[in-house]
Amino acid sequence: MEERAGVLDDLAELEVFRTLLEPTGIKGIVVDCPDCDEEHHVDWALMQANLRQLLEEGQTGRHEPPFDPDPDDYVSWDYASGYADGIAAMAEREEPGGEGRAGRHARDD
Repeated sequence: MEERAGVLDDLAELEVFRTLLEPTGIKGIVVDCPDCDEEHHVDWALMQANLRQLLEEGQTGRHEPPFDPDPDDYVSWDYASGYADGIAAMAEREEPGGEGRAGRHARDD
C-alpha cells in the first residue's frame, strides 16, 4: 500500500510538472537507467503511462525511446520538483499575507 501511495503521488506530481513545464518547451523527464547505465528521455504521456502500468501490473514494460531526442528538451525529476517548488513559493509570496512564508515541497501536500 505504501508503494502504491508513492506511485499515486508521483502521478500527481508529474501532472503538476507537465502543466508548468510543457508550455516552456520541456517535453518530459530524463531518467537514469540502472540496467543499461544510460539516460532515457521519456515524454510526459509515456511517463504517465509507465506509472499507471506500474500501479496496475506492478512493473513497467519496455518502451521505445524517442528518436534522437534533444537533451535540452528534458529535465530530471529533481529539477522539475525544484521548479514546481519555486513557482509555489513565488505564488505564496504574491498572496496577501504570504510574505516570509517558507516554500513547500509538492510531496508535503
